[in-house]
Amino acid sequence: MSPDKTGEVDQPLWKRLFWFAALWVAGVASVAVLSYALRSLII
Repeated sequence: MSPDKTGEVDQPLWKRLFWFAALWVAGVASVAVLSYALRSLII
C-alpha cells in the first residue's frame, strides 16, 4: 500500500534545502550554547 498523497504538493528543492540548512544551523548552535554553558559551570 502506498501512502495517500491527495492534495499534497512537494515543496521546491530550494525550500527543502533551506529548511535542512536552518535546522542544521539551529542544532549546531544549540550544542555550542549547551557546551559553553556546561563549561562555564565546570570551570
